[in-house]
Amino acid sequence: MSSPIPTPAREVLTWERFGVASRQLAQQIAESGFRAEIVIAIARGGLLPAGALAYALGTKAAGTLNVEFYSDIEETLPDPVVLEPMLDTAAINGKRLLVVDDVADSGRTLALVMDLMKQHGADARSAVLYTKPRTILVPDYSWRETELWITFPWSAQPPVEGAVGTALV
Repeated sequence: MSSPIPTPAREVLTWERFGVASRQLAQQIAESGFRAEIVIAIARGGLLPAGALAYALGTKAAGTLNVEFYSDIEETLPDPVVLEPMLDTAAINGKRLLVVDDVADSGRTLALVMDLMKQHGADARSAVLYTKPRTILVPDYSWRETELWITFPWSAQPPVEGAVGTALV
């Protein structure tokens, strides 16, 4: 009889815990005195956290920047790549931005985006739900630190049947 294959330990964020995490992270940002004029989501992982933070902070202006880096669980492209559609960079010049992602893992995506925001004259701060100890860019605001792979509620399930990237039966 063979022994079961061990399942790697994971940090699991539930929808309920996401609500708590978002509010606690927003409180941390508010207490710092930083008042973002625009919340920028790093898509796709930062879309839901950015929306939750924008609501919690009372910030109505929001934007997205699409960046691809992960190709699979713990597999990345050689470098993060900014994808279309592009952010209107003229609109961020001189503005206070809160750049939001789900996790600062290697930190390379966050570093790329923060550099882009600063190149376009923005006063940008970063916020993530999770920070990994190996990140090259420590975010300005973070809810938790973990070394584990994280299961987020929005990506815990595969795409629905018939969606882009799934086989039709």
